[in-house]
Amino acid sequence: MATAAMFCAACCNKQETAQADPAEAVMNNILNRKSVRSYTGDTIPADVMENILRAAMAAPSGRDWRPWSFVVLTDKSQYDSIFEGNFNMQKFKESGAVVVVCADTIHMGPTRDNPDGPDVAQVNLLWRDDLGAVTENLLLAVESYGLGACWTACYPYEQTMAPVKRCLGLPTSVVPYAVVPIGYPSTENTPKDKWDPARIHYNRW
Repeated sequence: MATAAMFCAACCNKQETAQADPAEAVMNNILNRKSVRSYTGDTIPADVMENILRAAMAAPSGRDWRPWSFVVLTDKSQYDSIFEGNFNMQKFKESGAVVVVCADTIHMGPTRDNPDGPDVAQVNLLWRDDLGAVTENLLLAVESYGLGACWTACYPYEQTMAPVKRCLGLPTSVVPYAVVPIGYPSTENTPKDKWDPARIHYNRW
């Protein structure tokens, strides 16, 4: 009950801030995002998870190909097989859900030179960029709900990808890009201040 009450309070506070100043709410959400690595194990409401994935899918995509798909996992009895040898296992088992963010590296559709033509298989050279944007959107949505998450890499490590692809039955052209545990934080977490004016160049390097 305490966790649910805290969750409702966090959501209400964020909604009030958004109504007061949308720009400030967006900036606060971005600047407050942090990697959370310990969770209470409480279940995440289905409507919240759907909204998180809706936000993820709002990401930009090269040629609007939208190569992303998501596998949402909540059955922890499967994790030992799916994430065999993954040193993030404790995070996964403590979380309320684990989202495997996937990319189809092949796009079926008309070519740019023949937009009214038949669908043909085309290699998507931009899927890594698209999936990075998708994963960041997902993390920001998680933050907006007062939840915690941690972006853990799956691609390009074959030893990490292989059991995920096998156990989840991913098609040959689909790559498990990232594994993101999501849950209610069990400890206090603070964001890192990464602002560095020295990294900014105007008009030229």
